[in-house]
Amino acid sequence: MTFSDIRLVATDMDGTLLNSKHEIHESFFPVFRKLKDHGVIFVAASGRQYFNLAKALEQVKDEVIFAAENGSYVVFKDEEIHIQAIEQDIVRELVKISRPIKDTYPVICGKKKAYVENDAPEFIDHLKLYFERYEVVNDLMEVTDDQFLKFTLCDLAGSEANSYPHYKHFEDSLQVKISGPIWLDISHKKANKGRAMEVLQEKFNVTFDQTMVFGDYLNDLEMLQKGHYSYAMANAHPDIKKIARFIAKSNDENGVVEILSAITV
Repeated sequence: MTFSDIRLVATDMDGTLLNSKHEIHESFFPVFRKLKDHGVIFVAASGRQYFNLAKALEQVKDEVIFAAENGSYVVFKDEEIHIQAIEQDIVRELVKISRPIKDTYPVICGKKKAYVENDAPEFIDHLKLYFERYEVVNDLMEVTDDQFLKFTLCDLAGSEANSYPHYKHFEDSLQVKISGPIWLDISHKKANKGRAMEVLQEKFNVTFDQTMVFGDYLNDLEMLQKGHYSYAMANAHPDIKKIARFIAKSNDENGVVEILSAITV
C-alpha cells in the first residue's frame, strides 16, 4: 500500500483518532503533513458539532474536511459542501418521547449551535466535550430559528439499553444510531457518515479502492462500507469489527497514526 493507492482518508474522532482522554497524539501532525504533501484528502467524520471539531483540529483546520453531526453537515474552509437537515416537527416529536426516559438529557443539534434545557453539571461536562457552541433554553419545543441537523440524547444510564428501545421503531424513516456508550443520535434518513463519504468521493473523483476509513462505533458503519481500506479499532463495537476489512490497534495505542505512518514511509 502506497500513496498511489490512497487518495482519501476519513477517520472518526472519539474512540478512534482521539485517545480515551479525548486527546490527539502529537505524532499525528507530522503524519498528517506527509499525507497533505502527497495530496491525500483528510476527513474528520464525527457526531461532534462542526465548531467543536474545528477547535480540536485548530492547527490544521483549513486543510481538513469536517463531516460533522454524523455526516449531516460537511464543511471545508468554512464552506458548506453538504447539509441534510431534519424536519423540525420530527425533532419535536423526538423530544416529547424523551421526556419520561430516566437519566437522559435531550439535545437539538442546530447549524448555529446546540440547544439544551438542563444545565446539570453531570450533563454539561459531557456536552462540552462534543459541542463548542450551545444554549440553555427554557423549552426545546420552542426552538425554531435554526436548521436542525440532529437530535441527540445524552443517556447516563447507557444508550443501548435505556433510550434506544424507545426510538428503535423510527429506524425505517430516520437514522437512529447508538454513537457511544451514553449517546443516541437521530437524524434524517439520508444523513450518515457513509452518505457524506459518497458526496466527497463524487466531488473529488475518488474511488472506493482509493479510500481508507477508520471507526469504532455504530455511527461509523456506513462510512466503513465506503472504502476498501476499512479499519475497525481494537476497541471497536463488535458489530463494527464484523464489517471492517482490517483491525487497527486501539485508540489508546494510537492505532490510526500507526496505519497512516505505514503509508507515509
